[in-house]
Amino acid sequence: MIPAAGLCSPVLRRSAALSAALRVFRTPWTRQPGFPVASRGIHVDSPPVVPTLTTSYVHGTSSTSLLHDTVAEALQRTVERWPDREAVAFLEDGVRKTFAEFQQDVDQAAAGLLALGLRKGDRLGMWGPNTYEWVVFQFATAKAGIIQVSVNPAYQQKEVELALRKVGCKAVVCPTEFKTQKYCDMLMKICPEIGSSTPGDIKSARLPELRSVILLDSRQPGMFHFEDVMQAADSQHVKELQDLQKKLSFDDPINIQFTSGTTGAPKGATLSHHNIVNNAYFVGKRVGYTWKPHTRVCVPVPLYHCFGSVGGGIAMAVHGLTLVFPSAGYNGKANLEAMQSERCTYIYGTPTMYVDMLNQPDLAKYDLSSVEGGLMAGSPCPPELVKKVVSVMGIKEITIGYGTTENSPVTFLGNPLDNMERKCETIGYVIDHVEAKIVNPTTGHIMPLGMKGEIMVRGYCVMLEYWLEQAKTEECISKDGWYKTGDIGSLDAYGYCKIDGRIKDMIIRGGENIYPAEIEQFLHTHPKVKEAQVVGVNDPRMGEEVCACIKLVEGQECTAEEIKAYCKGQIAHFKIPRYILFLTGFPLTVTGKIQKNKLREEAERQLG
Repeated sequence: MIPAAGLCSPVLRRSAALSAALRVFRTPWTRQPGFPVASRGIHVDSPPVVPTLTTSYVHGTSSTSLLHDTVAEALQRTVERWPDREAVAFLEDGVRKTFAEFQQDVDQAAAGLLALGLRKGDRLGMWGPNTYEWVVFQFATAKAGIIQVSVNPAYQQKEVELALRKVGCKAVVCPTEFKTQKYCDMLMKICPEIGSSTPGDIKSARLPELRSVILLDSRQPGMFHFEDVMQAADSQHVKELQDLQKKLSFDDPINIQFTSGTTGAPKGATLSHHNIVNNAYFVGKRVGYTWKPHTRVCVPVPLYHCFGSVGGGIAMAVHGLTLVFPSAGYNGKANLEAMQSERCTYIYGTPTMYVDMLNQPDLAKYDLSSVEGGLMAGSPCPPELVKKVVSVMGIKEITIGYGTTENSPVTFLGNPLDNMERKCETIGYVIDHVEAKIVNPTTGHIMPLGMKGEIMVRGYCVMLEYWLEQAKTEECISKDGWYKTGDIGSLDAYGYCKIDGRIKDMIIRGGENIYPAEIEQFLHTHPKVKEAQVVGVNDPRMGEEVCACIKLVEGQECTAEEIKAYCKGQIAHFKIPRYILFLTGFPLTVTGKIQKNKLREEAERQLG
C-alpha cells in the first residue's frame, strides 16, 4: 500500500527532522547586532588582542584544564621527571639539594611528624626566616595532611600567642633566635611549662593545644631538635604515610596564612591543595615556566608570605624550577650577588626590594645578563620603578602581578611581552579559570566598562574560609562565591585591569600589610595618649610608611622617641610608626567619624 500524500513513515520523519537540525550547522553564522563574540570572556592562552568585553565582567577561559593534584603528587611528578636537577640552593647556609634528595628529606620529615603524634588536620606553625627546613616542612606537612600555619617571623610575643591560639597549633617549628628575634625566649614566656615538660607532651595554660616545639638549631629542655624529627619514624610510620596518601583530597585545607583581609585583627586565610597547586601552575604558565628550558629563580621574598610559599615553593614542585635563596633575612646586595653567581634567569620581589637593588651603589658591577624576567607584586608598583627595572637592570620581561592571600594569591597578571604602557599602568589580565567583575560597592551592580568600582573575584583560587570565623568569612565571600577584595579598580575592553586605590585603610609598607586598627589599639594603652589614628603616607622606597597622629591627654607632654620606645618589642618592627605627629584634633564627618583620607593629606602636608 502506498502512503497517502502528506504522510510519511516514522523513519522518513526522523531523518527529515535530523537534516533540519543539522542545517543549523551548515548555515553561515553571522554576528547578531548587540552581541559581540565572547562579550563576557577572554581566552587567556595568549595576551588578549581583540577588545571583546562590553561590561566590567571577565572570565579567563583557557585551553588547559585545572590540575587535580595534591601538593605531594605535584612534587612526585617533578621528582620522577628531573630527579638530579637542583631544587633549592640556600646560599647563606650552604645547602643545596636535588629534587630526589629533597623528596627524601620531605618523606623522612613527614613520617617523623606522624611519629611525633601529629595527625591529618592538625596545625603546625612555621615561625622563622627563609631556611631550608621551612621548605621541607611546607611539603612534609602537606604530605602528612597536616595544615601548615605560616607565622610572620617579625611577630612579637603577644602577636604570636594570639596567632597560635587562634588556629590551635599542636606544634611550632622555629630557630632559637634570628637577628633581634628571640623565638625560644618568647615561647618560654608564653608557656613557662615547656622547660619541665617531656618533648611532645607540653601542657600549656595559654596555648592549650600545643604539644611540641621543634627547634632548628639547638637543644633546649622540653623541645625537640629538627634532627629528632628526621630520625623519629620507623617502618610502621613510613607505611602509615603511604596509606595516608589514598585518604588525602586536593580540596583538603593545607595552609593557613594570616591576613587581616578587609578589617582589623589577623585572620587565618585557609587554603587547599587545589587553591595553591593551580595558582602556582597558571602563574608559571603565564610567565613561561611551562616552555622555558630550565628556570632558576632568585627568591628574596619571605616564605611565610604567599609570594614566597606559592610562587616559590609550590611553583618549584609544579614546574621543576630551581629556587635560589640569597639570604635568610632580606638583603639587597645578597640578591645581586646571587643573581650573578648562580646565573639566575628570573627574580621575585616587592616594589621595595626592586628599589633597594636599584639603589645599591655598585649595581653596575654586577653581571645580570642571565636574568630574563621577574615578577613584581605585593603592593602597588610605581610606573617609574618598572621602567628603571627594564632600563637599568635590563630585566626586559618584568611582569606585574595582583592578588590577595585569600585568592591563593594571584588573580591578575601581565604578560612578559606586554608593552611598557601596560606594564606600568595595569596589573595585567585575569588568570586562567578565574572570573572577575567590577561592581558599585554600595549596590553590588556591575559597572560599565572603564568605570571604577570594587574588584570581586570568583573561581578555584578563592580560599576555603577564615579559620573558624564563619561570620568574617561570610562578610567577604558572598553566597554565590564572589570574594570582595576591598580594592578599587577598572577593566578595559581587552580585560586589562587598573588599580585605583583601596576601599579599606590598610597600609602596604614594602609588601607588608599593616592594619591601622591594630596599632591604634596598642597606642591607646600608652598613659599619655588620649586618641591615636594611624594612616599610611607616601614613601619613595617603601611605597607607604606608617604615620601615627596622636592627641595627648590634657596637660601631658610627649616626644616621638618616647612613643617609638614604647612600641619596641611590643609590636612587630614594621608596624612601629616611622612618623609621629601630635595634633589637637582630627577631621570628622557629619556623623563624627574620622576622615582618614583627609587626615592622610594633612599628615603628608605637615611632613612635607
